[in-house]
Amino acid sequence: MATRSDPTPSPAAPARSFSLALAGSGGAGVMTAGTLLLDAAARAGLYGLMVRTSGPQIRGGEAAALLRLGPEPLATLDDNFHLLLAIDWQNLNRFADEIPLVATSLMVGDSDEGEVPAQMRASGARLVTLPLKKTAKAAGGWVNMVALGLAGALAGLPAAALESALRASWKRSVPALEANLAALREGMARAAALDGPLPLPLQPPGRAPDSAPAGRWLLSGNEAAGCGAIRGGVRFVAAYPITPATELLEWMAPALARVGGTLLQAEDELASVNMIIGASYGGVPSLTATAGPGLALMAEGIGLAIAAEVPIVVVDVMRGGPSTGIPAKSEQSDLSFAVDGLPGDAPRLVLAPSSIADCLGTTEWAVQLAEALQAPALVLSDQFMGQSRAVIDRPAKGRPGSRRLLAEATAEAPYLRYLDTPSGVSPMAVPGTPGTVYTADGLEHTERGIPSSQAADHRRQLEKRERKLLQHDYGPRWADVEGSGELAVITFGSTTGAVREAIARAAAQGVPLRLLVLRLLAPLRTEALAQALAGVRHVLVVEQNHGGQLLRYLRSRAELPGRASGLHRPGPLPLRPGELAAAFIDWAAAQVRQEEPA
Repeated sequence: MATRSDPTPSPAAPARSFSLALAGSGGAGVMTAGTLLLDAAARAGLYGLMVRTSGPQIRGGEAAALLRLGPEPLATLDDNFHLLLAIDWQNLNRFADEIPLVATSLMVGDSDEGEVPAQMRASGARLVTLPLKKTAKAAGGWVNMVALGLAGALAGLPAAALESALRASWKRSVPALEANLAALREGMARAAALDGPLPLPLQPPGRAPDSAPAGRWLLSGNEAAGCGAIRGGVRFVAAYPITPATELLEWMAPALARVGGTLLQAEDELASVNMIIGASYGGVPSLTATAGPGLALMAEGIGLAIAAEVPIVVVDVMRGGPSTGIPAKSEQSDLSFAVDGLPGDAPRLVLAPSSIADCLGTTEWAVQLAEALQAPALVLSDQFMGQSRAVIDRPAKGRPGSRRLLAEATAEAPYLRYLDTPSGVSPMAVPGTPGTVYTADGLEHTERGIPSSQAADHRRQLEKRERKLLQHDYGPRWADVEGSGELAVITFGSTTGAVREAIARAAAQGVPLRLLVLRLLAPLRTEALAQALAGVRHVLVVEQNHGGQLLRYLRSRAELPGRASGLHRPGPLPLRPGELAAAFIDWAAAQVRQEEPA
């Protein structure tokens, strides 16, 4: 009779979850199985997160789908995995450190498909070998469907939910579907027949598991960003494919067509940014998406958009750097370039979503801000959010934002495109409007748009471009502020999920911490930041890059209370809740020791 066990949980993990990894070589279909598992979890009334990982190649080769399922929304992986199911072991050692196992974890693998990596054997996890490929062949189906049934059953998902997810995704022949349903059921039977200690399965809430998940969406961060862009009003996209941003463009191509928009694949990143500047100049809200190397190539074009005050949105799905770096791994290392990486005084908007769900709302807001302020908006997503998939609650309809101020011709005065208004926002004419002809280029100019090298004109336009961003009312969306402790943790982007869970664990251990998640990074809301940190004695800044870029940026722009320190490391290993909770508790204790009288 099988018994169930569970890796020792970290203190005060919110609600119990189940973590599993599906691994295999190229063509094994682990990503398909992982996506179906996520869909089945949603059909069973659960939430889930699936993170993609692969070796150094961009396409093909070994890969793993890392999943976490539970009764509450999930934004981070857990500290370790209950289950590793390997269709084969080929080159799995290349990212074995991304799949931490403990002694009570379970490894299931094909006995005919290679050797278990030494690092995974050293974890002490129990190993069970099964003839997965032979089982699939006997059923006439695919081996990843056997894996789907096996993993789903061990996680506690109902058979009806697993079968419903497979049926809903099937676009091929009926006989092939029936063969793969047989393979799925064989996988579930293999799970039921396992002896010895097994991970404790989830208990999904009671619901009809054979129906689609009402009120929930299953999507990636890239898809969410694309949806937010369209909601915000984007109707033209020009871009050049680059990992890990390409899926955003692939999703937007048909979605834009359905709302009367257009996507154009440019010959390179320089062309794409200049195309969206031209489209926006013509009155159409426009966007491009890229990663770090592409963002570097777009720098001159972004500077042109700042000088000419043309609204554009650039979504940067950050990856490991510098240069080509690690294309398929996540890292928050483009922050310094995003906020400061242009020649001259070049104020721009920089925003960062904090989760897959927030990719939608933040990108929509970025479009609205760019249009209202006639400025480029850079959205800093990353590979973790962009290429991961999650079950989320259906987002509420977006809030309407301010649109660009359009000029109307008047007989009383000449049209001044760059009029120095109190708000800093000048009327912008759509080309062809009678009486509103103007020049828009990268040269400094007068209020009318005539190129000028006069000091007075330069100062006036510099101050105007800065003022419109600093004076705008951004409301409460600039950051999420949670808790009221005298010690505060500041973070941004995809690290938010792990930080938030770690703070909950630390609070359960008697260490209350305040959390500040920055969504609007530039312009930095220094007064609002000071208010959010009122009563805070010391600050810890958490981020995923090597140099502590957010900490350096905050120190350069604001007065942080007490001893401001940083906790940061580069990718590709994600920050995990357990290690952060331990670090937070140690950091809080160190602050107390330093404040004790000698």
